[in-house]
Amino acid sequence: MYIKAKKSLGQNFLIDREVLEKIVSIVKIADKEILEIGPGSGNLTSYILKKKPKKVFVIEKDDELSLILKDKFANQIEIINDDVLKISENEITDQKLVVFGNLPYNISTEILSKWIININKKFWFESLLLMFQKEVADRIIADSNNSKYGRLSILTNWKLNVEKIINIKPQSFSPRPKIDSSLLLFTPKENSFELKDAKNLEMITRIFFSQRRKMLKKPFNQIFNNAKEVASKFNIDLNLRPQNLEPEIYFKLTKEYEDLKR
Repeated sequence: MYIKAKKSLGQNFLIDREVLEKIVSIVKIADKEILEIGPGSGNLTSYILKKKPKKVFVIEKDDELSLILKDKFANQIEIINDDVLKISENEITDQKLVVFGNLPYNISTEILSKWIININKKFWFESLLLMFQKEVADRIIADSNNSKYGRLSILTNWKLNVEKIINIKPQSFSPRPKIDSSLLLFTPKENSFELKDAKNLEMITRIFFSQRRKMLKKPFNQIFNNAKEVASKFNIDLNLRPQNLEPEIYFKLTKEYEDLKR
């Protein structure tokens, strides 16, 4: 059955059997509760089911595709016909989920940021195996002193370990995207820097990286009344640029901001 992908929903269906088999071999699926984001026509879902999971939830925003999935898999999966950005992941199940997602390219960074920001004391997932445009994946895994390093790298580094699995060529999808994709594996960090509110880290990195070519002096003055004092406390040269600071420094600056706001 031919299913037309909707450009408005950023749909590109994964059709490459070799890649599909590779994806379901990365993490343990048997007897686990699985969440798949944007299953589309259910190609990956079929491979997940072969691995004998305990339960499979899928989030599919497209009404037509939800009906096709219901028809194809019947009671083998639980379909959540909704927008992933509007769903509270903690309410899906009380078990830790193994998450698969060929994320819609137009909202992939928004989804990842939302998940990280919404992590409280405990993680609702065991691992995330997610597909991004390669250029976005490169930004997520970039280290400091790299032109691709920025807010996404820092936010991810705060709570998660990330590993690049493979790059995937356009011909593995239908319709073919114009760019390569990358598959990333995220796992929770055992210890992460304690912050009161993740939104403060998001705000501070936004201020720094909205002027990434400018020296640190300007964003420092914007955030702190005592900019020179704070810079001196953390031994930061204000003539450097945002990409020169390690993620750990941004966590410490966020905590300093929170402490000064009391």
